[in-house]
Amino acid sequence: MATSEFRVTGMTCGHCEAAVRAEVAQIPGVDGIDVNARSGRLVVVSSVPIDANAVLGAVDEAGYEAVLVA
Repeated sequence: MATSEFRVTGMTCGHCEAAVRAEVAQIPGVDGIDVNARSGRLVVVSSVPIDANAVLGAVDEAGYEAVLVA
């Protein structure tokens, strides 16, 4: 299992979390998503390598900005 962490800006509530979760869940290979508006943290768990740009694009589709945490 691979885990990738992202910092998401602009989320303020549970609706924001749900919007990000729904977009990221559409990426093939994603097995788990933990998103927290309060901390601005998104963790993606996958069984295959996931392109960080796919996650960044999904977050953008949800209306927020993200960066990969190194």
